[in-house]
Amino acid sequence: MPLQRQDPCPSSATTPPRSRRPTLADAFPTSKHPRSSIGGGSETQQSPSSDAVSVDHHEPAIDTPPFRRHSDLWFEDGSVICRAEDTLFKVHMSVLARHSEFFKDMFSMPQPKSRCDDDTATPKHVLKGIETGGIPVVELYDTAEDVGNLLTALYDGPAFGGNDQEDFPVVSGVLRLSTKYIIEGLRARALEHLSTAWPSDLKAWDAREDSARTHETDIASNGSHLYPHPIAVINLSREVDAPSLLPAAFYDLSRYPFSHIFEPTEEDQTHRHLPPTPSNLSVADLQRLCLGKEASQHAITSLITAMGSSQYVRPAQHSTHVRKPSASGVCVSAAACRKDFSELVDLATQHYLFDRERGCCDPLYVAEELGQLKSAEFSECKACAKSLEAWATREREKMWKSIPVWFRLEHSGDTSPRLN
Repeated sequence: MPLQRQDPCPSSATTPPRSRRPTLADAFPTSKHPRSSIGGGSETQQSPSSDAVSVDHHEPAIDTPPFRRHSDLWFEDGSVICRAEDTLFKVHMSVLARHSEFFKDMFSMPQPKSRCDDDTATPKHVLKGIETGGIPVVELYDTAEDVGNLLTALYDGPAFGGNDQEDFPVVSGVLRLSTKYIIEGLRARALEHLSTAWPSDLKAWDAREDSARTHETDIASNGSHLYPHPIAVINLSREVDAPSLLPAAFYDLSRYPFSHIFEPTEEDQTHRHLPPTPSNLSVADLQRLCLGKEASQHAITSLITAMGSSQYVRPAQHSTHVRKPSASGVCVSAAACRKDFSELVDLATQHYLFDRERGCCDPLYVAEELGQLKSAEFSECKACAKSLEAWATREREKMWKSIPVWFRLEHSGDTSPRLN
């Protein structure tokens, strides 16, 4: 896209119109992926030119709001002004071009020579009361907050927070614009940061859950959720093509009751401290949620049923009816341990399937709890206790690997899942 300055000395003669030269904005799609619609099911694609950049050559219309300089990102030696909403950022072309392939290509395009370049008079360019000094003004169709966060990260380096609800708007804005303007290094840093809260491996997920529990039990947090709403993460992942965030986000969302997802009440927000619900999922992702939530519930039922099969009782070669503490790798009282497992199955069934207590929608949590019901530290039969813990660990690993299958995330893109 050529950067054109307003011609300070327009000719009074009528000149024939020139054919418009194609610009980079014509070929650059600013939203590579469709944005999620609210319940309607259609995935809308933004026009490539609607979200790109343009150069402001003229005075803004009378009814436009007054512009203001950004309090920090206005450098007197800046060589380009970026306008986002009502905020102006005076920055350096060299900084933008150094980090962004988009701006590098745009600024490297040859600029048309003004008909009055030979005039010694330098006009004063004014943008709604703010003098621009005649330097180019690039209009960005992004929020001023996102542009400010992006430019701050470029000049000072990214300073992300704790992946909490306050940090998410900053990180998501930087990720969104670094994707749009092809700033690969900053995009990678933002994705790496988000992956701490929305990881792709079970060990990192357990660390994430430990942080969440610590936050929720902290008196200062008043029981509020640490992380942002998973719907916001899913929609962001679709927008910036970051599929690695999807399994954890879908799994987290599946733990919410449907009433809290689709009909959150003021009481839910007040007493359960849920993060605010953003715009709804696309129809395709809504289908994935329903299918995955059903699969996760089935996993809990299968888990409890398998626990009652007594396959974890490891009998000794010479069975005895006397229960003795076992330090070896075999069960010293198979009958007693089978009875214990039967009682534990009844307890788990009542707690998770009938009473719908804490963790009833979280198979990873249920498996962890089941593995600790017969703790090796207190159990008389340490062999069976350790066998149960090992079984629970294996089941959790298998479930984690199954999450992309549950939510039909094996294939990229936001197309409807296969309903086989």
